[in-house]
Amino acid sequence: MTTLQDCRALDAQDPLRKLRDQFTLPEGVIYLDGNSLGVLPNTAAARVAEAVTAEWGQGLIRSWNSAGWFELPQRLGNKIARLIGAAPGEVVATDSTSINLYKVLSAALHIAAQDEPQRKLIVSERSNFPTDLYIAEALCRERGFRLQLVEPDEIAAALTNEVAVLMLTHVNYRTGAMHDMAALTAAAHAAGVLTVWDLAHSAGAVPVDLNAAKADFSIGCGYKYLNGGPGAPAFVWVNPKHADRFWQPLAGWWGHAAPFEFTPDYRPAAGISRYLCGTQPILSMTALECGLDTVLAVEPLGGMQALRKKSLALTDLFIQLVEDRCAGHGLGLATPREHAMRGSQVCLTKTEGAYAIVQALIARGVIGDFRAGDGKTGKHLDILRFGFTPLYIGFEDVWNAVEHLKQVLETAEWQKPEFNQKHAVT
Repeated sequence: MTTLQDCRALDAQDPLRKLRDQFTLPEGVIYLDGNSLGVLPNTAAARVAEAVTAEWGQGLIRSWNSAGWFELPQRLGNKIARLIGAAPGEVVATDSTSINLYKVLSAALHIAAQDEPQRKLIVSERSNFPTDLYIAEALCRERGFRLQLVEPDEIAAALTNEVAVLMLTHVNYRTGAMHDMAALTAAAHAAGVLTVWDLAHSAGAVPVDLNAAKADFSIGCGYKYLNGGPGAPAFVWVNPKHADRFWQPLAGWWGHAAPFEFTPDYRPAAGISRYLCGTQPILSMTALECGLDTVLAVEPLGGMQALRKKSLALTDLFIQLVEDRCAGHGLGLATPREHAMRGSQVCLTKTEGAYAIVQALIARGVIGDFRAGDGKTGKHLDILRFGFTPLYIGFEDVWNAVEHLKQVLETAEWQKPEFNQKHAVT
């Protein structure tokens, strides 16, 4: 059985260990929720303060030019591109994941309607993140399409000649299961179907290569593994072969070819810049750049492949220790054991008390989160969700987290009334 001393030895040998020094981590906290909100980069507070006091306070409106505010979406997009297999000039940081999904899904439906108007279905995974499904449902109502939800093992068979778009999240937010992007994209294209990939739980967590996979559209989140801060701007990528085919539906002035000509008619910018909309949130962009730099710091140490190797080692260890040390307490494993099918999180199931167990752990300083099951079919159970960000999580952290879980279960500490009171955010 792996011991605490074994875990300390693994930390001592970890070539990425020094990356933890980039972050402000509260004393006594084991943070296993970076898949919901990344931790604070050490540089962020001072950099945002500089943007407030110097660039805004002193530079005032001149800072759109002198401080480079106007180019921030493209500059940050080029940094994100290095993490997701995109080329320079193919990504912009802007808006939220939901808004960006509306843009690219709308563009995909435009293309389908022009090229093969008989295709009227969007296919997605039943346990896809709800905002993706809600946006798709709204567009279906608006455009006369229909949303078809399937289980992961039903996706390939669902790609019929009625399907216009396959819309998937690369790593499932509930289970941590990861799709084979290249294989599913190839299968979709063979069936004449366009692909939209949500990288919210992938960017900065697992290697992604959009261009190699020949994907069509992609969006993602800035505040999870990219450490951009709460509500950080998201990003959008469009395959260059599609970028200029249609206006995106939110034709705001920042997406205009020459916004400061102030013409009354809209002329979309070339390429990915047309996927911008309104004036950008500069302070949030500034914080996001600090987060991106923490991830890009791994490049001289082996890049995303090095992060992935450590991520798999951390999640393997967590699974092993839970099964060795918490046996007999009714925990199940929702996350795939196979490395090729796993993101950077581990999700446990329990038929009773999942929410309360997470709350008891949080009270002990072990921060994960809870995701509710469907409560009906039993196919999707309640989830105790733990994210492992290799930039700042170590092997001793994993051992200690499981030790706390073991104690919470053995003492039935989770049954205390205060841990069974639901908060607004779970």
